[in-house]
Amino acid sequence: MVLHDRIEGWLKHKRWEAFEFQRRAWAAYREGRSGLVHAPTGQGKTLAVWLGVIDEFLTGAPGRAEERSDGGATPRDTAAPLRAVWVTPMRALANDTVESLLEPVRALELGWTIEKRTGDTPSSLRAKQRRRLPTGLVTTPESLSVLMSYADSARHLHGVRCVIVDEWHELMSSKRGTQTELCLARLRRWNPGVRTWGLSATLGNLREAAHALVGVGVAPELIAGNEPKAIEVESILPGDVTRFPWAGHLGITLVGEVIDAIERVARDGGTTLVFCNTRAQCEIWFNELVRKKPDWIGEVAIHHGSVDRGLRSRVEGMLRGSEAGRRRDDETDRGILKAVVCTSSLDLGVDFSPVAQVIQVGSPKGVARLMQRAGRSGHRPGAVSRVVCAPAHAFELVEFAAARDAIHARAIEARGALKEPLDVLAQHVVTVAMGGGFRERELLDEVR
Repeated sequence: MVLHDRIEGWLKHKRWEAFEFQRRAWAAYREGRSGLVHAPTGQGKTLAVWLGVIDEFLTGAPGRAEERSDGGATPRDTAAPLRAVWVTPMRALANDTVESLLEPVRALELGWTIEKRTGDTPSSLRAKQRRRLPTGLVTTPESLSVLMSYADSARHLHGVRCVIVDEWHELMSSKRGTQTELCLARLRRWNPGVRTWGLSATLGNLREAAHALVGVGVAPELIAGNEPKAIEVESILPGDVTRFPWAGHLGITLVGEVIDAIERVARDGGTTLVFCNTRAQCEIWFNELVRKKPDWIGEVAIHHGSVDRGLRSRVEGMLRGSEAGRRRDDETDRGILKAVVCTSSLDLGVDFSPVAQVIQVGSPKGVARLMQRAGRSGHRPGAVSRVVCAPAHAFELVEFAAARDAIHARAIEARGALKEPLDVLAQHVVTVAMGGGFRERELLDEVR
């Protein structure tokens, strides 16, 4: 499958060679198919779908909106109308996703508008979106549902050609996943030709996941990236296992060993993400690290959902190495972080190049989650992802050993879609009633 000349030229300019699974995804999109792209973290799943959307636009009919000139028009007015909705499970991913989608859009000078609409979106931008949606909209399941509650939502969302659901494995087995499925069913009624594509890195039941995503009566295209992703799993062993706790605790017993692991990669300019399972544990570990290493103050950060949004953005900027996140001390640039102590707020989809290793404190409670978090390091094709496991008690030594064996065997647990969560249905019925109303029999068929 060869894309439009302009896209192929851009890929050549970037010195990127497309993977076989990406070209299969582009071909399936051009044929009007829906499906699921399953590939290791950092292998280019975003481009596997997004360049298909751009290719369709470039090979389409002339007379596109952004090619017309109107003296008093704004870029929003002259940009192409809404074509794609990108659903992300977390607001924290929206900014990164917008930037990733904008890169080829800017390089190819498409004149598209790409914006996010989440709970963090300023009211001024939401007001503009009520008048005219961008060409590409990055949103969450909740914000998409709110958008559908407006009386004129059918008119605003008319013309959507594709819905991409990112990190489908994270949404699928939750009520938010059901909410997403119901919103997709409504969009398909308004736009019968709309395509649905999901992206996932860690799923054991791919066929079930694909069918849940694309809806009834559609044969989904399942595209798997076979390029291997090397993951190194190391466990920290206590010096004296007889004095190691057998239950409970927060893993603080191994704080010295964790500090040593952080320092090993920091000497080469690398950053470590220290994942904790709860916000309380995250706060305790952050305080313990700076108490043990007071000279690290300013070089160790914390990131979770309750941290001020501005501070979270600054930490993310420092992880990216961007000027916005850097702090200057006289003539010394101290923007490089040794470590960020975090929760699941950073374990999905974000590309932070300086991250050299991940430390998992306590059991991740699943093989898929450990793989997902490991993938935050070495987040690029061909790179090795490295995760260091810090058990909180003796039984977790066994858990980590089992998880390591499962990762090497690629034995990932399945995640099933929820069956008949009626509270989500009740909420959706209210949404549809506000968004223009419904006929009972038609909505029942749509929901089924």
